[in-house]
Amino acid sequence: MSSLFRIFKFAFQDLARNLGLSSMTVFILILMLLSINTLWSLDILTKESVRLVKQQINVSFYLTPETTEKNVKEIKAYLATFPEVEEAEVLTREQVLSSFKTRHQLSTEVLQALAELGGNPFGPTIVVKTKEPEDYKKVIQALSVPEYEKLIEGKSFEGHEEALDRIQAITNRVEKVGLGVTLLFALISFLIIFNTIRVAIHTQRVEISIKRLVGANNWFIRGPYLVESLIFTVVSMSVTIVIVMFVTKWLDRYLSVAFPTNFSLTNYYESHML
Repeated sequence: MSSLFRIFKFAFQDLARNLGLSSMTVFILILMLLSINTLWSLDILTKESVRLVKQQINVSFYLTPETTEKNVKEIKAYLATFPEVEEAEVLTREQVLSSFKTRHQLSTEVLQALAELGGNPFGPTIVVKTKEPEDYKKVIQALSVPEYEKLIEGKSFEGHEEALDRIQAITNRVEKVGLGVTLLFALISFLIIFNTIRVAIHTQRVEISIKRLVGANNWFIRGPYLVESLIFTVVSMSVTIVIVMFVTKWLDRYLSVAFPTNFSLTNYYESHML
């Protein structure tokens, strides 16, 4: 315990002697950690954007007005057999008509033309959502068989596939850039810490030689420098955590507008702190 106390004592003495260099080391470490956290945040936000876009994508199968309720149930049951299908919602003829009127309530000409038809020209609609956007092609092909194709009047693949691909490309780029910058800053930080400890050793070479002469072992001599490295790490991480939590709480106020879900960057960081 006496040796351990002396190791910590010498470590703090070294930090006090090289206060300027120690402060710069901590500052560089904080910049490295903030840069990594910034890139990580961008990666999280782009992934959340991709998830929200995927939720908005669906394919609608417009059935003919002659399609019976039995046919609709049969098609829905057939779609339920596909593991890729997450949900298949059926809209009745009345619901389709009501939705059409709501969408064109400001278009008098369209409503007049609908009234002249004297009835409901729409058939039922089946809205399908799959787990992944690429699964829609499989579902569309599955319903392109003769027994179902004659009942399907049209298909509408609603979703901005091009926008999704662009967001996904951005996500991949952010991940690659993040990894590269992380490795770069890790190398820079290692070199800075190494240089700081090396300067401390060089300035205290006389003291080290005296310690050796009086019988100090290698671990007693190395101990203060290991403690210094630990202090650099703990201080820089603590300051970074405080800054990151403050910034994420500030950003959440604006992210709540862009992300209508209960997504919170602060909650994400708290649950992934380790």
